[in-house]
Amino acid sequence: MPLTDIQRANQSYRLGTTITEHLLLCEDECPAASGQFTRLLSELIISAKLISREVNKAGLADILGMTGDVNVQGEKVVKLDEFANQALIYRMERSGLLCAMASEENADVIEVPENMPRGSYVLSFDPLDGSSNVDANASIGTIFSIHRKIEDAGCGILDNFLRYGYEQVAAGYFLYGSSTMLVYTAGKGVHGFTLDPSVGEFLLSHQNITMPERGRIYSVNEAYTDYWDERTRAVVNYFKSSKNERGKPYTARYIGALVADFHRNLLYGGIYMYPADSRDSHKPHGKLRLLCEAAPLAFIVEQAGGAASDGRQRILDIKATELHQRVPLFIGCKSDVEKAMAIMQGKV
Repeated sequence: MPLTDIQRANQSYRLGTTITEHLLLCEDECPAASGQFTRLLSELIISAKLISREVNKAGLADILGMTGDVNVQGEKVVKLDEFANQALIYRMERSGLLCAMASEENADVIEVPENMPRGSYVLSFDPLDGSSNVDANASIGTIFSIHRKIEDAGCGILDNFLRYGYEQVAAGYFLYGSSTMLVYTAGKGVHGFTLDPSVGEFLLSHQNITMPERGRIYSVNEAYTDYWDERTRAVVNYFKSSKNERGKPYTARYIGALVADFHRNLLYGGIYMYPADSRDSHKPHGKLRLLCEAAPLAFIVEQAGGAASDGRQRILDIKATELHQRVPLFIGCKSDVEKAMAIMQGKV
């Protein structure tokens, strides 16, 4: 008797499906697939392995913060987030799959040089989210978003990046914690892979991740309470005083690294909030960057059955107008985000 799709998937999991095998299986189900996306993700994985290696020895090497040290070759020591940025740019601009990139660390679009092969994708990324937590050995990560280049547009054209979130081809993140993980979506569910250091491969560990309708965790930096407006404080107070899906109070959990807080809530169920505040000129725009943080995580959370909003509208319905545009973010279980939106809009 032939195996069903679910039986085949479960069998593949038990045998240790690699990310490459998983992508090739997905290609088989899409006759129009050219293999370019598989190659692109493979290049991102190599970059992530390099970054993971440096993260894992961060306490042993002079790569923490702005040390001002000089190594034995007479070169200035590069801090870890800059290393991650350079590693991604170096690998990806030589892949032949991209025509341009945008990084949180670079002010402008990074165009693939004309003397290198170019492809039909553009990549936005935060090379090392939560890098300030490295010294404390807390989890950090790399977030990425992939769009197709606009047809007939030049590679360095800003319009390639100023897009709606729902136009993303794929999005994901690498988490460097107690283990190194890749979580990604290409619009057909969310899958997680854990790096097995003994074989150097990412193996399928979390298949078809799905969030509950309502969570049990709220994540927000309550030290900024005095900087929030009345409705934002009402949202946080709602989760502090409400019962979760188990009839128990919501639990407060906050790591201080977006990708780490998001990952925990994705697996356990919860809502992460980074609202706008009055501390600086970014009010009312929030702090998190739309293209390389909010939009890719919004794509992931919706594929897992959750939701993401800026308090007024769906994150994926926002068309970017600036490369480093910032937005407030409420992201997590669908019912929790909808409740936050209703409070922010004065509907309850």
